[in-house]
Amino acid sequence: MSRPRDLYSVLSTKATPQTQPTSPTQIKNAAGGYVWAVGPTAQVHRFLTIGTAGSTYYASERQLTADTGAVVLDAARANATALVDQILAVSLPGRAPRNGPAVFALAAASVLGDDAGRKAALAAVPAVCRTATDLFAFAEYRQLFGGWGRGARRAVAGWYLERSPESLAYQLLKYRQRNGWTHRDVLRLAHPKTTETDRAALFEWATKDLALPELPDFVRAFAQVNRPGVTLPAVRTFISTHPASWEMIPSAYLNDPTVWRTLLAYGRVPIGALIRQLPRLTRLGVLDQFNAETSDVVARLTDVEELRRGRIHPVNLLVALRTYAAGKSLKGSSTWTPVQKIVDALDAAFYLAFATIIPAGKRTLVAVDVSSSMDWDAAGLPVTAREVAAAMAMVTVATEPDAGVVGFATQLVEVPISARMRLDQVCEVMRRLPFGGTDCAAPMRWAERNRYAFDTFVMITDNETWAGGYHVHQALALYRATSGIPARMAVMGVTATNCTVGDPDDPGTLNVAGFDSAAPALIADFSRGDL
Repeated sequence: MSRPRDLYSVLSTKATPQTQPTSPTQIKNAAGGYVWAVGPTAQVHRFLTIGTAGSTYYASERQLTADTGAVVLDAARANATALVDQILAVSLPGRAPRNGPAVFALAAASVLGDDAGRKAALAAVPAVCRTATDLFAFAEYRQLFGGWGRGARRAVAGWYLERSPESLAYQLLKYRQRNGWTHRDVLRLAHPKTTETDRAALFEWATKDLALPELPDFVRAFAQVNRPGVTLPAVRTFISTHPASWEMIPSAYLNDPTVWRTLLAYGRVPIGALIRQLPRLTRLGVLDQFNAETSDVVARLTDVEELRRGRIHPVNLLVALRTYAAGKSLKGSSTWTPVQKIVDALDAAFYLAFATIIPAGKRTLVAVDVSSSMDWDAAGLPVTAREVAAAMAMVTVATEPDAGVVGFATQLVEVPISARMRLDQVCEVMRRLPFGGTDCAAPMRWAERNRYAFDTFVMITDNETWAGGYHVHQALALYRATSGIPARMAVMGVTATNCTVGDPDDPGTLNVAGFDSAAPALIADFSRGDL
């Protein structure tokens, strides 16, 4: 029978199997390991930035929504004003890949909060519900939470009244219906009143399909161009003379390269739509390696200010890059030959979409969880949690001069990636790594055994650790003791679960939400000692 390397290590209170608790305050995660619960505020933040669309390896989408959504509802009942502040902090700068969770939370606050909280939530409707799609979702959630009161009707009416007639017309034409809701439905609920003849005409057109004389030319032109038998010159004239989006173009012309060139030439394709339409533009031959349209698109994709104004989230750019570089749609049979300049521009845009990061200048080990539970679609997006983790790791690698990356499951695995690689290449490397159980203490144990010097460990994980003989906080304490380095640890959670491997009582440990575009800057500040 083999003997342990250190006979007395079996008696140590500093090494506890992860399947046993080290503190009565720990909870059991979905994999059976003991970890720490994140507080309600942190869990709400995970919901706002990650959401619950899609399941995880251990939990169904319904279970995630029930568990995490309940925390949001509790927050709305306990302090709706604080919840609204949290919603605005995430939604306004575009820190989440999707705005839907923020809209859901806002609807909850507008119904379940106290008087002050409900007023704060309703006042925030125009800021959070920036498009009619968001407004329709807000209306649907209000129905779920108990319907409409006077304050809600006034807030939604304000959404229609505070926009200029030109902006309102754009919303009415671009977002005509979503998820069973139309402007007719919402306007009949809100009953906005106006003395402006052009705005009143828009309301009559949206609710009764009446084309009053005061109806703006934009709407009249839209009606004309969507009649049967419209010609290509008429479509191009509509685009050149009105702020038309592609959703306003007759479907028969949406595969015409001339139409898309006209939309691009007149600046009618916002940056978010442009990113989503890159495969179509390439398939139609609008973009190739040498034409002027490609140069213009590359310039827009790498324009920091345009990315900021469009609230383009890095994870959405990762999805766009992965899809575009693959040359085929995830659903359906659409294919295209990727243009290398566009692939490179999307890669550059991913890094540009993060807030300015001041390097910490610390010796940093980025440890990416590559266990089986990470090979799961992240938040309902067509990328896995492991791929998102790799992309977030690359941000630190690209900004920190002394940073390295390892992958871990129950053991450390080599990750042959560098800052010079494109994200789609990094994702491909990550997909090929071996799977296994999860031991989030493995990076610190590996560094301690090999006497490597690190000031900061950045753990990117779903927190479903269970396989190790040391808890993470024990391994970190052992590393600090043996190396003499007061090492810090940042834990970036990539799922919307309620737990973390980072000890919340350790001032040298930081827990952040992995989909938050501000996370890399927060980690750099923490590593530097500014947090």
